[in-house]
Amino acid sequence: MNVSAWITAFRLRTLPLALSSVTMGGFLAAERGKFDTAVFGLCCLTTILLQVLSNLANDYGDTVHGADHAGRSGPSRAVQSGLISANAMQKAIYLFVLMSLISGMTLLFVAFGSNLRLIATFFGLGLLCIAAAILYTVGRKPYGYAGLGDLSVLIFFGGMGVTGSLYLFTQSLASGSLLPALACGLFSVGVLNINNMRDIDSDRQAGKFSIPVRIGKEKAGWYHWFLLAGGLAAAILYVVMNYRSPVQWLFLLSLPVFVAIGTAVNRKPSEELDPYLKRMALGTLLFVVLFGVGQLMA
Repeated sequence: MNVSAWITAFRLRTLPLALSSVTMGGFLAAERGKFDTAVFGLCCLTTILLQVLSNLANDYGDTVHGADHAGRSGPSRAVQSGLISANAMQKAIYLFVLMSLISGMTLLFVAFGSNLRLIATFFGLGLLCIAAAILYTVGRKPYGYAGLGDLSVLIFFGGMGVTGSLYLFTQSLASGSLLPALACGLFSVGVLNINNMRDIDSDRQAGKFSIPVRIGKEKAGWYHWFLLAGGLAAAILYVVMNYRSPVQWLFLLSLPVFVAIGTAVNRKPSEELDPYLKRMALGTLLFVVLFGVGQLMA
């Protein structure tokens, strides 16, 4: 077994982004005095497994549909390059589905105890997350090829990721969490937008109608500024509505990071955008940590 090929296929650099939403949920729970270490740990594990599942399915699906090929701008993919066979990748996808289910069910029993109604509800949401991770690029009509990836990321990395994880801690709906969830969601869409801007030519050839393919690279660059500004505006509005101390503005220290990324995304050619995927993911996690610490210290 080619261990290095599998590690590459896992795309570890995407994990900081995956952890951002559940970390935000954890901070919001701690702000309400409801943080639980076991729940948080299982949230992180389940999220990581789902993210790796999504990455493996994306590797397989984009190769099958022709979006990944030798001429694309980004790093070569495991199945497309022949380092991992399509059959082996399918088996890995099934394995990560199973591990995600096991981890997710353990999380639900720890969070909800014997409350079967809540367990059943969140189990259904978990199945939806698994389906979304796979069907983004796999299947006869993958929704990522219709340009719906941005909406999916906004829902699963924003609304569901943050408010869902917060509910696991508090077992109550908190309307105030929607603004931090929106911030996480928009920044996560920003990561996808950079990815799609990088792959704009190969995606166009493969019939993958991402937002950048639909509107062009220049407008996609301005769209990226909209995502960054929207995320920061949501966080600012949350602090204004829940103001207690100047330390709540700590998250603004992440502003130079986002400005630098937005400037580069607008100015650099598609083939030079790959490094900014990692920077945007890390920038999002930095924002979450600064935001969460600021709220707890207030």
